[in-house]
Order: sequence, then structure tokens, then C-alpha cells
Amino acid sequence: MNNWPHPIVAREGWPYLLAVLSAAFVVTMWYGWWSLPLWLAFVFVLQFFRDPPREIPQGEGLVLCPADGRVIVVGEAPDPYRGGVKSVKVSIFMNVFNVHSQRSPADGTVKEIQYSKGLFVNAALDKASSDNERNALIFTLDSGVEISCVQVAGLIARRILCYVKAGDRLARGQRYGFIRFGSRVDVYLPPGSTPKVAIGDKVKAAATVLAQLPRP
Repeated sequence: MNNWPHPIVAREGWPYLLAVLSAAFVVTMWYGWWSLPLWLAFVFVLQFFRDPPREIPQGEGLVLCPADGRVIVVGEAPDPYRGGVKSVKVSIFMNVFNVHSQRSPADGTVKEIQYSKGLFVNAALDKASSDNERNALIFTLDSGVEISCVQVAGLIARRILCYVKAGDRLARGQRYGFIRFGSRVDVYLPPGSTPKVAIGDKVKAAATVLAQLPRP
């Protein structure tokens, strides 16, 4: 499991950066300006794998955004990873220009991980939640409340990385996974939770408050 803090450029990107940088240098030496596309590719890969630190909001009952991106779903939906219980669902779509690491939305323990094989349709579509390859983490928060946080692969993203296992304890904002390249994260919250985001909002992992849990 990768601990926080971590490198400002995600480790997942180091092999890609090294490969593109090496190719750019070689082509520059032999062909000069013809290497420009490779340098542009290097800049793209560098921005894709950036993983900056964030100021993490503190407060009782807060659930933070687990990913960067744009909110595409806010509403009631059954949680398929906890027996179809009634939930408040919030979905975040990540395009290729967003930071792609996932961070824990709250302090708690990973109760269970459910991986499902699937398709690779556009992650912005509703059916991606049920049809695409996905990896669901069921968290038991310190308050005893359970939430589900689901990494969903997309049309281009074909690799879900998860660095935690059942029984691991995570602090809010702690990094636990990564998806390459363009994807989605679904969060299922208990009934009575109050979303603090709306459809169309741009959010940042570990920095934007996603919702307020109901008071016990």
C-alpha cells in the first residue's frame, strides 16, 4: 500500500515518462525539430500522471471526493455492492486531463473489495456503472457507517490499480488507487446523506467535500 505523502508525479507514470523522454532525446539528436511530437507526448504524460498534494478538509460526518473530475450523477440509487440497499449515489467522470489517483473519502477501514470484469464503454454513460470493468471498495467509517467507492474503467482506461486490501485502515485523503487513462468513480452513501456537489461541478480528490453524512 502506498502511504501519503507520495511523489508529486505518480509512480505509475515513471516508466512511461522514462520511455518517452528517452525516445525524445534520441530523435532530437538525430532529427532535431522532428522530435517535437515526442516532446509534446512527454508533456501530456507528465500532466496525466501529476499527483499534487491537497489541503484536506476536516469535520465530523464529511465525505470527501475520492477523485478529480466532473460530477455526472447525483441522486438516489440502490448500492449493488451492499445488497442493493437504498443509497445516495454520486458519480465523478475523469477525462484524460484530470489527476487519476484515487483517495480515501473518509477515515475508516476497508471491509471488503469486489472486483468485476466487464466492458470498456464510455465511462460518462450511465451503463458504465454496471457494464464496465470495476473495483468496489466497501468502507466501514469510524462512525460505523458503510459506504461504497467504485473505480470504473472507461473507453480508454483499461487498467484499474488498487493498493489496499480488506482490513487496511485509511485516513481521509490517503491515496489507495489509480486508473489509466480516463475513467469514473461511483460513491454510494447512506440514505439521508446531503450532497455538497451538483451535476456539472468540477471537483478535486481529497479537497472537495462530496457530502455530509446524516447525524446518528
